Amino acid sequence: MGADKNKNCITRRNFLFSGLRFGIVLACGGLGAFVSKKIKVQETVWQIDPHKCIQCGGCQVNCVLSPSAVKCVHVFEICGYCDYCSGFFIQDPPALNTGAENRLCPTGAIIRTFIEDPYFEYKIDESICIGCGKCVKGCSAFGNGSLFLQIRHDRCVNCNQCSIARRCPSGAITRIDANTPCRYKG
Repeated sequence: MGADKNKNCITRRNFLFSGLRFGIVLACGGLGAFVSKKIKVQETVWQIDPHKCIQCGGCQVNCVLSPSAVKCVHVFEICGYCDYCSGFFIQDPPALNTGAENRLCPTGAIIRTFIEDPYFEYKIDESICIGCGKCVKGCSAFGNGSLFLQIRHDRCVNCNQCSIARRCPSGAITRIDANTPCRYKG
């Protein structure tokens, strides 16, 4: 009868092992919930609909990152490679040269390169683009719309409540499927 009494008795060792097992199960469950939540958040990403964007300049100032995760994108397939690019030059520039006084971009992020007369190529240096949208506004108003703004996901922290989206006056920023993270104009 003494042996049966010890089987039902909770010893310190049994108590500690039970607590350890319970802790491990609880930790695994918490880790699983964390991973599934993280995966669920990454199924969608924030992106700008170029057809709704009004180039208000809000992307530059409202992003939690500095500089903004929003960058200008150039679709070469629809670009005219014009001598006078309304996304590069101010309206009615005194001269068609790359002087700062003639350019729309406040940081010089658009690089103009001569191809052959009368064609020029315009590339975006995303490392200095601040997402102000001035070039996009010029290109959309007077050009063919080959410049537009997009959120770069290698920079974006994918906030649960995007600060730019909350303040976007046109509602152009929404969550889209992470497998197709870009919305192209055209």
